[in-house]
Amino acid sequence: MPVIRRLPEALVNRIAAGEVVERPAAALKEIVENAIDSGAGEIAVALTDGGLDSIEVIDDGCGMLPEEIALALERHATSKLPVDLVGEEGAIEQVATLGFRGEALPSIASVARLTIESRPAEAAQGWKRVTDHGETLSEGPAALPPGTRIRVEDVFARVPARRKFLRTPRSEYMACHDVMRRLAMARPDVGFRFSNDGRRIFAVQAGEMLETRVSRLVARELADNAVSIDCTRGPLDAPIRLTGIAGLPTYNRGVADHQYLFVNGRPVKDRLLTGAVRGAYADMLARDRHAVLALFLTVPPSEVDVNVHPAKTEVRFRDAAAVRSLIVGGLRDALSAGDRRSAQQPSAQAMAAWQAEPVAPMGGALPLTLREQRPMFAAHPAGRMQHSPSQDSFRAMESAILEPSARAEEAEAQAPDADEFPMGAARGQIAETYIVAEAADGLVIVDQHAAHERLTLERLRAAGADTGVSRAQALLMPEVVEMDESDCDRIESAADRLAGLGLAVERFGPDAVLVRSLPAALSGANCQALMQDIADDIANNGEALLLGEKLDLVLATMACHGSVRAGRRLSVAEMNALLREMERTPRSGQCNHGRPTWVKLSMNDVEKLFGRK
Repeated sequence: MPVIRRLPEALVNRIAAGEVVERPAAALKEIVENAIDSGAGEIAVALTDGGLDSIEVIDDGCGMLPEEIALALERHATSKLPVDLVGEEGAIEQVATLGFRGEALPSIASVARLTIESRPAEAAQGWKRVTDHGETLSEGPAALPPGTRIRVEDVFARVPARRKFLRTPRSEYMACHDVMRRLAMARPDVGFRFSNDGRRIFAVQAGEMLETRVSRLVARELADNAVSIDCTRGPLDAPIRLTGIAGLPTYNRGVADHQYLFVNGRPVKDRLLTGAVRGAYADMLARDRHAVLALFLTVPPSEVDVNVHPAKTEVRFRDAAAVRSLIVGGLRDALSAGDRRSAQQPSAQAMAAWQAEPVAPMGGALPLTLREQRPMFAAHPAGRMQHSPSQDSFRAMESAILEPSARAEEAEAQAPDADEFPMGAARGQIAETYIVAEAADGLVIVDQHAAHERLTLERLRAAGADTGVSRAQALLMPEVVEMDESDCDRIESAADRLAGLGLAVERFGPDAVLVRSLPAALSGANCQALMQDIADDIANNGEALLLGEKLDLVLATMACHGSVRAGRRLSVAEMNALLREMERTPRSGQCNHGRPTWVKLSMNDVEKLFGRK
């Protein structure tokens, strides 16, 4: 018969450490969070060999007395709970810090060599304590300025089973870099210095604006391709606030690694929040592209549980639907107000593609490639310029330019003044696909299909808000959909909300639901697949929002097929009407797939192309 016995203290600590210290980056996160909670204004972090050899964190915070250092290395000792709440029921919900001292330190000390040096500002000297894999080696006075210096060396040196699963120094360094970047974003009021193997990775000053700090840590061009967010929802005494910076849909990445999410100043990687971001950008990005953003959610401590995950990277909200609604609504409102902009500058690669054509010597012929070119620029409402079928195509082109046709003069007479409108006045059409307009500050090129696709989608969406695009269409024969009992329970709990979207369902036994109607825009949908997707979405997010996103995708498909296609000739009046509607329509800076609908060449760029500057 198996004998139940207590494990040795050292083994208990190493088992507990496995939940907190998975790799050097996890230890770094805990120590830097401690430094932040100590009130530090400057924090310096130095790695050796990506953290595998050593991690050193120096802060100028409040410091610790000798007896506090000893207590911080005991399990279940903390200063994160207010003194008057310790021992009271519900006290854990009042946690407002990242975790000060004593939580992770004993775990780190049990799997590495840990040196702590600390000195409070009022103390004459500091104190040093060295622990090696759970054993105290030495302690005594130390000379250092006010603050704390912690050094972690040889992580898992005596735990080979864990050591062999660590990755290369480069991989561990990248994980540490991500941790430092997120913590530095969370606290723009604190200065950070981060280096690896003696090479400075970044240094940011305390007191920076949030947008400045995020742009410096993610990408400098983000500041010019993003909108700021600041919205609040909920009661005045306990509001939920969302702030941050969100990249335009045209400024996107192929992976979601550049989405930084924070709850009460704590970096998190939460499925609810990432799902809300995906929903907000659903009709503005292609499926394989991801937004670049940093969002900071401030929630009353009693409304969020931060102790769901040992590393505290996941959270649980009391009202998850309200949080998701705030994020989706806040992002969409901000992008609607600010994303009439497209990509701020054409890419360097695109600019480099402009080439100066060779100049023929006096009296000589142009190269064959240029002589055979056919102009594609239409500067009049009826069609392209007319070309002479003469073999001398260059002379025909020259004649057309120097002697404009009556149609071109008519177009010029119809065009508005370029200074009157932000996107200027249409001057012509290239390849029956791109509109060229002259604005007061440069040259605007518009992709006519991408632009009209966005305008059509916004019209459909507005019409749906007024007349009910998602109105119900009753099925001739109600369809029975068999599902797991738990999925049926989820569908039944969301039946009222689904009915508001045009999807009428009711329970049909323990493991089936009856679908009586579908939204008109989804009349041909596969009921089995649709219901399973909705049940999965409720399981993942606690809210049936996937149906609304499916309707948006249907509307986007309708908009694509109902838009002006590439290859269609437009009159100048039609071009200018398109430009004016783009100026009035939210999210007109990008099509439904996240591509830019227009770009602008400033006059400086144009003059550089011709060597004038």
